[in-house]
Amino acid sequence: MWKALWQKWTIDRPAAFGEMLWDVLVVQFAAFLDKLTLRRIIALIPVVLVIWATVHRIPIPPELMLVGDALAYIDVLSVLLLVSILGRVSTMLFMARQAMARVTWLANCIVESARRLDFRHRRDRRVRHRKRLRGRTRDDDEPAATSDLAWA
Repeated sequence: MWKALWQKWTIDRPAAFGEMLWDVLVVQFAAFLDKLTLRRIIALIPVVLVIWATVHRIPIPPELMLVGDALAYIDVLSVLLLVSILGRVSTMLFMARQAMARVTWLANCIVESARRLDFRHRRDRRVRHRKRLRGRTRDDDEPAATSDLAWA
């Protein structure tokens, strides 16, 4: 009985304690490090700051607590940042789309006004007496205005 008790307390229990320490300090710690990400490390920084300040009885400035909260909620802040960037990008795309529509409209106006000023097909010279609009005289020195563009 003493031999069994001696073997149990000198060999079996220390071996079981050593295996438990190996499991906790090596195997489970390695599994924890595999799961550890930068986001989780950043989220632990405010906890460490609060514990450190409480243990040492150091007053923490509000700015440091705000930084700690911002680090704790970094995923929420990153989503808000992305939404604000997307909002600005969509605004810039809308303005670019409007500018392209305006350029297209101006190009169409230029093409249409150039078609109206077709110099290849002159009036028929046989028609001598053309009715003129009364009350309005046409001066050749005036610029010809077509839509929003003025031709000098």
